[in-house]
Amino acid sequence: MYDRLTYVAFLKQISADLQNPDRAEIVATLGDRSVTLGRDPNCEIAIDINIYGSVSRRHAEIRPIFAKQRFEGWEICDLDSANGTFINKRRLYSCYPLKHGDRIQLTQDGPQFVFELESNPETALETKFSNRPRSQITSITFTKLLPIFSTGNDLWKKAYLLPGIATVGFVVMMFAFLGQTQLFNLTISVYISLAAYYFVYQLCGKKKPWWVILGAAIFTAVILRSPILNIFLWFFYKVLPGTTPTGQVNFISVLISMFFGAGLMEELIKSLPVFALWFMGLRLGKKWRSRAGISEPLDGILIGAASAIGFTLTETLGLYVPSIVQNITSQAGSTEIAELTGLQLLIPRVLGSVAGHMAYSGYFGYFIGLSIMKPSLRWQILTIGYLSSAFLHALWNTSALVSFWLLAIVGGLSYAFLVAAILKAHSFSSKV
Repeated sequence: MYDRLTYVAFLKQISADLQNPDRAEIVATLGDRSVTLGRDPNCEIAIDINIYGSVSRRHAEIRPIFAKQRFEGWEICDLDSANGTFINKRRLYSCYPLKHGDRIQLTQDGPQFVFELESNPETALETKFSNRPRSQITSITFTKLLPIFSTGNDLWKKAYLLPGIATVGFVVMMFAFLGQTQLFNLTISVYISLAAYYFVYQLCGKKKPWWVILGAAIFTAVILRSPILNIFLWFFYKVLPGTTPTGQVNFISVLISMFFGAGLMEELIKSLPVFALWFMGLRLGKKWRSRAGISEPLDGILIGAASAIGFTLTETLGLYVPSIVQNITSQAGSTEIAELTGLQLLIPRVLGSVAGHMAYSGYFGYFIGLSIMKPSLRWQILTIGYLSSAFLHALWNTSALVSFWLLAIVGGLSYAFLVAAILKAHSFSSKV
């Protein structure tokens, strides 16, 4: 059909910018090897999961066609995608031989591509050494001189504009609060928490309304400041052996007390927003439950991690920092040294939450979401998740008594558990 010495094929992605609907960018030069399209980062054409969440991990594949060792062109095959591949607005159910100008779309509202042939032999030789042909600027236009007016939605979706603006805002507030210790500490701790959470949010790759995330953090903070906390303290420290032993203690005895007093109690408190959204979702429609409630493990991870932010900030700013500032002030008599020490404690505690409180509660949130998808095994799943997250929490607290090296190992292990849960949740998520 085609002579590879005469023709070279390109796959161009059509711009999603409504102001420039005819703009297309070459994303692949097709040759003897297959090209896979999907949201899996290992695909040759990786689709941004934050923009096109309905695209499957390995959605479609463009392959060269050979008949009796003779090259016949290229075809596209759907890889059993969940939401379909469309050729010229018709759904593809197997494979289709591509022709110049064919339009390819992954899902009905997904990214669009156009298949084009180039009949210039010099271009074919040039593209042997480059995946993308060189472009030349033939004229200087207004948008080239002021590119901010031509980037469209890409400026928000691909350039991380909102996090950049937020960073500038927090920096300005830090300058404004110089000399005001409590406001400065609150500003820097909130910024670090948001940065750590944004990292987890990007790993999850599922959109969640900001007011749900903020609500989960506030929900947990309110519980820690309410009389409800006394009920938890009584049960886990008086009824259960959660009190840290005094006198000469060993690693096992401290681990047991931390398991009940820190692990079981704190992980249960942080899971309350997740369970609350779950129960609220039972009374509301499926659409609301998928968007703002808990319907799968990724939901549980995101809300669990958000709850951990509220817990970490309340615990750090309301307990640990004031306590160390008061102790050093009474011992050294210097307020400046005490406040500096408090800041030195605040930064690692809040930044380390991504491998600490966020890791434990996000991991337990995975099991809560999994139990919703597998109701026949709900109690077994919840029990395993609760106990394992509590054990990781207790192991972290106890490791501080042994060495910082062990503490680092346990922190890395906790983060690995969280990331493994996120990756596993991706494999059966309906929205990623």
